[in-house]
Amino acid sequence: MNTIRLDGRAARQLRPFTITRSPFGYAEGCVMVTMGNTVVLCTVTMSPGVPHFLKGKKTGWLTAEYAMLPNATQNRTTREFSGMQRNSRSVEISRIIGRSLRAIVDLSIIGERTITVDCDVLQADGGTRTACINGAYLALTDAIQYWIERRYIDRTIITDTLAAISIGVRNNIVFTDLSCEEDNSIDADYTIVLTRSEHIIELQGTSEKSVVSWDLFDTIKQASIEATREIFAHFDKYQAQHHIAYGTPKTAAPDKVPLFSLYNRSKTQNI
Repeated sequence: MNTIRLDGRAARQLRPFTITRSPFGYAEGCVMVTMGNTVVLCTVTMSPGVPHFLKGKKTGWLTAEYAMLPNATQNRTTREFSGMQRNSRSVEISRIIGRSLRAIVDLSIIGERTITVDCDVLQADGGTRTACINGAYLALTDAIQYWIERRYIDRTIITDTLAAISIGVRNNIVFTDLSCEEDNSIDADYTIVLTRSEHIIELQGTSEKSVVSWDLFDTIKQASIEATREIFAHFDKYQAQHHIAYGTPKTAAPDKVPLFSLYNRSKTQNI
Protein backbone atom coordinates (compact mmCIF):
# COMPACT_ATOMS: atom_id res chain seq x y z
CA MET A 1 0.00 0.00 0.00
CA ASN A 2 1.45 3.35 -1.06
CA THR A 3 -0.70 5.74 0.97
CA ILE A 4 1.60 8.61 1.94
CA ARG A 5 1.52 9.97 5.47
CA LEU A 6 2.31 13.41 6.85
CA ASP A 7 5.95 12.46 7.46
CA GLY A 8 6.30 10.91 4.00
CA ARG A 9 6.08 7.28 5.10
CA ALA A 10 4.00 4.63 3.37
CA ALA A 11 1.10 3.19 5.37
CA ARG A 12 3.04 0.11 6.54
CA GLN A 13 6.42 1.80 6.95
CA LEU A 14 8.06 1.99 10.38
CA ARG A 15 9.77 5.10 11.66
CA PRO A 16 13.59 5.01 11.98
CA PHE A 17 14.51 2.57 14.79
CA THR A 18 17.78 2.97 16.69
CA ILE A 19 19.32 1.32 19.73
CA THR A 20 21.98 2.80 22.02
CA ARG A 21 23.63 0.46 24.49
CA SER A 22 24.56 1.55 28.02
CA PRO A 23 24.26 5.33 27.74
CA PHE A 24 24.51 5.17 31.56
CA GLY A 25 26.53 2.54 33.37
CA TYR A 26 25.16 1.61 36.79
CA ALA A 27 22.29 -0.69 35.78
CA GLU A 28 23.06 -4.28 34.78
CA GLY A 29 21.11 -3.69 31.55
CA CYS A 30 20.62 -0.25 30.00
CA VAL A 31 19.32 0.59 26.53
CA MET A 32 17.99 3.74 24.86
CA VAL A 33 15.57 3.14 21.99
CA THR A 34 14.23 5.64 19.48
CA MET A 35 11.25 5.06 17.24
CA GLY A 36 10.98 8.20 15.16
CA ASN A 37 10.91 11.12 17.56
CA THR A 38 9.97 8.95 20.52
CA VAL A 39 12.97 8.32 22.78
CA VAL A 40 12.90 5.99 25.80
CA LEU A 41 15.51 4.86 28.31
CA CYS A 42 15.08 1.35 29.74
CA THR A 43 17.15 -0.13 32.56
CA VAL A 44 17.10 -3.51 34.32
CA THR A 45 18.39 -4.41 37.77
CA MET A 46 18.03 -7.41 40.07
CA SER A 47 17.74 -7.32 43.86
CA PRO A 48 17.25 -9.88 46.65
CA GLY A 49 13.74 -10.75 47.78
CA VAL A 50 10.31 -11.21 46.22
CA PRO A 51 6.78 -9.98 46.97
CA HIS A 52 5.08 -11.61 49.94
CA PHE A 53 2.96 -13.91 47.75
CA LEU A 54 6.11 -15.57 46.38
CA LYS A 55 8.11 -15.97 49.60
CA GLY A 56 9.25 -19.52 50.14
CA LYS A 57 8.31 -20.62 46.62
CA LYS A 58 11.87 -20.57 45.26
CA THR A 59 11.00 -18.43 42.26
CA GLY A 60 11.58 -14.84 41.31
CA TRP A 61 9.50 -11.89 40.16
CA LEU A 62 9.70 -9.26 37.44
CA THR A 63 8.08 -5.85 37.75
CA ALA A 64 8.16 -2.70 35.62
CA GLU A 65 7.75 1.02 36.12
CA TYR A 66 6.95 3.57 33.41
CA ALA A 67 7.20 7.33 33.65
CA MET A 68 7.47 10.38 31.41
CA LEU A 69 9.84 13.25 32.03
CA PRO A 70 8.01 16.57 32.55
CA ASN A 71 9.21 17.96 29.21
CA ALA A 72 8.89 14.75 27.22
CA THR A 73 5.86 16.36 25.57
CA GLN A 74 5.42 19.80 24.06
CA ASN A 75 3.49 20.98 27.11
CA ARG A 76 5.22 20.27 30.41
CA THR A 77 3.55 17.71 32.64
CA THR A 78 3.80 17.56 36.42
CA ARG A 79 6.09 14.97 37.96
CA GLU A 80 4.04 12.19 39.50
CA PHE A 81 5.59 12.46 42.94
CA SER A 82 4.62 16.14 43.02
CA GLY A 83 0.97 15.13 42.99
CA MET A 84 1.57 12.43 45.63
CA GLN A 85 0.00 9.77 43.43
CA ARG A 86 0.80 7.85 40.26
CA ASN A 87 -0.83 8.71 36.97
CA SER A 88 -3.34 6.01 35.99
CA ARG A 89 -1.87 5.87 32.47
CA SER A 90 1.60 5.25 33.88
CA VAL A 91 0.25 2.46 36.08
CA GLU A 92 -1.48 0.85 33.11
CA ILE A 93 1.60 0.97 30.90
CA SER A 94 3.83 -0.28 33.74
CA ARG A 95 1.59 -3.34 34.00
CA ILE A 96 1.65 -3.93 30.24
CA ILE A 97 5.46 -3.89 30.20
CA GLY A 98 5.67 -6.23 33.19
CA ARG A 99 3.08 -8.66 31.81
CA SER A 100 4.74 -8.75 28.41
CA LEU A 101 8.17 -9.62 29.79
CA ARG A 102 6.85 -12.15 32.31
CA ALA A 103 5.30 -14.05 29.40
CA ILE A 104 8.74 -14.86 27.98
CA VAL A 105 10.89 -15.52 31.04
CA ASP A 106 11.45 -18.42 33.43
CA LEU A 107 11.73 -16.73 36.81
CA SER A 108 12.45 -19.96 38.67
CA ILE A 109 16.04 -19.67 37.38
CA ILE A 110 16.83 -16.56 39.42
CA GLY A 111 15.57 -17.89 42.77
CA GLU A 112 13.92 -15.49 45.21
CA ARG A 113 15.08 -12.28 43.55
CA THR A 114 13.20 -9.46 41.87
CA ILE A 115 14.00 -8.01 38.47
CA THR A 116 12.96 -4.37 38.14
CA VAL A 117 12.54 -2.78 34.74
CA ASP A 118 12.49 1.03 34.65
CA CYS A 119 11.24 2.74 31.50
CA ASP A 120 11.51 6.51 31.25
CA VAL A 121 10.19 8.47 28.29
CA LEU A 122 12.69 11.20 27.40
CA GLN A 123 10.71 12.44 24.42
CA ALA A 124 7.20 11.41 23.35
CA ASP A 125 5.81 11.38 19.83
CA GLY A 126 3.42 8.43 19.88
CA GLY A 127 4.09 4.76 20.59
CA THR A 128 5.81 5.27 23.95
CA ARG A 129 4.49 2.00 25.38
CA THR A 130 5.64 -0.04 22.38
CA ALA A 131 9.05 1.65 22.39
CA CYS A 132 9.35 0.87 26.11
CA ILE A 133 8.42 -2.78 25.65
CA ASN A 134 11.03 -3.13 22.90
CA GLY A 135 13.66 -1.30 24.94
CA ALA A 136 12.83 -3.27 28.08
CA TYR A 137 13.34 -6.55 26.24
CA LEU A 138 16.73 -5.42 24.93
CA ALA A 139 17.82 -4.12 28.34
CA LEU A 140 16.83 -7.47 29.84
CA THR A 141 18.98 -9.35 27.32
CA ASP A 142 21.93 -7.15 28.29
CA ALA A 143 21.29 -7.75 31.98
CA ILE A 144 21.08 -11.52 31.45
CA GLN A 145 24.45 -11.54 29.73
CA TYR A 146 25.87 -9.53 32.64
CA TRP A 147 24.42 -11.97 35.20
CA ILE A 148 25.63 -15.06 33.32
CA GLU A 149 29.16 -13.69 32.88
CA ARG A 150 29.34 -13.10 36.63
CA ARG A 151 27.70 -16.45 37.46
CA TYR A 152 24.72 -14.94 39.24
CA ILE A 153 22.64 -17.25 37.06
CA ASP A 154 23.83 -20.24 35.04
CA ARG A 155 21.64 -19.83 31.95
CA THR A 156 19.26 -17.46 30.27
CA ILE A 157 15.81 -16.88 31.70
CA ILE A 158 14.38 -15.86 28.32
CA THR A 159 12.13 -18.44 26.65
CA ASP A 160 11.12 -16.42 23.57
CA THR A 161 11.64 -13.09 21.82
CA LEU A 162 9.03 -10.34 21.79
CA ALA A 163 8.43 -7.11 19.90
CA ALA A 164 5.71 -4.48 20.15
CA ILE A 165 4.10 -2.18 17.58
CA SER A 166 1.23 0.29 17.37
CA ILE A 167 -1.31 -0.10 14.57
CA GLY A 168 -3.99 2.40 13.56
CA VAL A 169 -6.95 2.51 11.19
CA ARG A 170 -8.26 5.56 9.41
CA ASN A 171 -10.83 5.46 6.59
CA ASN A 172 -10.37 1.66 6.46
CA ILE A 173 -6.63 2.01 5.80
CA VAL A 174 -4.19 0.35 8.20
CA PHE A 175 -1.19 2.38 9.39
CA THR A 176 1.85 1.05 11.25
CA ASP A 177 3.85 2.74 14.02
CA LEU A 178 1.73 5.83 14.72
CA SER A 179 3.14 9.23 15.54
CA CYS A 180 1.36 11.37 18.12
CA GLU A 181 -0.38 13.48 15.47
CA GLU A 182 -1.64 10.35 13.72
CA ASP A 183 -2.75 8.77 16.98
CA ASN A 184 -4.87 11.82 17.77
CA SER A 185 -6.78 11.57 14.50
CA ILE A 186 -7.17 7.80 14.14
CA ASP A 187 -10.46 5.88 13.89
CA ALA A 188 -9.18 2.84 15.80
CA ASP A 189 -5.83 2.00 17.33
CA TYR A 190 -4.11 -1.10 18.69
CA THR A 191 -1.05 -2.00 20.72
CA ILE A 192 0.18 -5.45 19.74
CA VAL A 193 2.98 -7.50 21.33
CA LEU A 194 4.01 -10.65 19.46
CA THR A 195 6.61 -13.37 19.86
CA ARG A 196 9.01 -14.21 17.06
CA SER A 197 6.86 -17.26 16.39
CA GLU A 198 3.93 -14.85 15.85
CA HIS A 199 2.01 -15.76 18.99
CA ILE A 200 0.12 -13.01 20.80
CA ILE A 201 1.37 -11.75 24.16
CA GLU A 202 -0.65 -8.55 24.41
CA LEU A 203 -3.45 -7.18 22.25
CA GLN A 204 -5.07 -3.90 23.22
CA GLY A 205 -7.32 -1.90 20.98
CA THR A 206 -10.38 0.24 20.67
CA SER A 207 -12.55 1.79 18.00
CA GLU A 208 -12.74 5.49 18.79
CA LYS A 209 -14.57 6.84 15.74
CA SER A 210 -15.66 3.84 13.66
CA VAL A 211 -15.96 0.08 14.02
CA VAL A 212 -13.49 -2.43 12.57
CA SER A 213 -14.63 -5.45 10.57
CA TRP A 214 -13.05 -8.87 10.97
CA ASP A 215 -11.69 -8.61 7.42
CA LEU A 216 -9.98 -5.34 8.30
CA PHE A 217 -8.71 -6.87 11.52
CA ASP A 218 -7.01 -9.57 9.43
CA THR A 219 -5.13 -6.75 7.71
CA ILE A 220 -4.18 -5.34 11.12
CA LYS A 221 -2.88 -8.78 12.10
CA GLN A 222 -0.73 -9.04 8.96
CA ALA A 223 0.60 -5.50 9.39
CA SER A 224 1.64 -6.27 12.98
CA ILE A 225 3.43 -9.46 11.90
CA GLU A 226 5.33 -7.60 9.16
CA ALA A 227 6.28 -4.80 11.54
CA THR A 228 7.52 -7.07 14.34
CA ARG A 229 9.58 -9.07 11.86
CA GLU A 230 11.35 -5.83 10.95
CA ILE A 231 11.88 -5.01 14.63
CA PHE A 232 13.27 -8.48 15.27
CA ALA A 233 15.80 -7.81 12.49
CA HIS A 234 16.94 -4.71 14.42
CA PHE A 235 17.21 -6.85 17.58
CA ASP A 236 19.30 -9.47 15.77
CA LYS A 237 21.67 -6.85 14.40
CA TYR A 238 22.08 -5.30 17.84
CA GLN A 239 22.75 -8.62 19.57
CA ALA A 240 25.18 -9.75 16.88
CA GLN A 241 27.06 -6.45 17.10
CA HIS A 242 27.44 -6.77 20.86
CA HIS A 243 27.99 -10.55 20.89
CA ILE A 244 25.00 -11.16 23.12
CA ALA A 245 24.51 -14.90 23.50
CA TYR A 246 23.00 -16.87 26.33
CA GLY A 247 25.24 -19.80 26.99
CA THR A 248 27.31 -20.73 30.02
CA PRO A 249 30.06 -18.28 31.01
CA LYS A 250 33.20 -18.60 28.91
CA THR A 251 35.43 -17.05 31.57
CA ALA A 252 35.49 -17.12 35.31
CA ALA A 253 33.56 -14.44 37.12
CA PRO A 254 35.65 -11.60 38.59
CA ASP A 255 36.59 -12.08 42.23
CA LYS A 256 34.63 -10.28 44.93
CA VAL A 257 32.29 -8.40 42.62
CA PRO A 258 28.93 -7.99 44.35
CA LEU A 259 25.73 -8.45 42.39
CA PHE A 260 24.89 -4.76 42.24
CA SER A 261 28.29 -3.19 41.57
CA LEU A 262 29.47 -1.43 38.45
CA TYR A 263 31.95 -3.63 36.60
CA ASN A 264 33.41 -2.81 33.20
CA ARG A 265 30.14 -1.64 31.69
CA SER A 266 30.37 -1.05 27.95
CA LYS A 267 29.76 2.48 26.76
CA THR A 268 27.47 4.06 24.24
CA GLN A 269 27.20 2.60 20.76
CA ASN A 270 24.55 3.11 18.11
CA ILE A 271 23.30 0.91 15.32
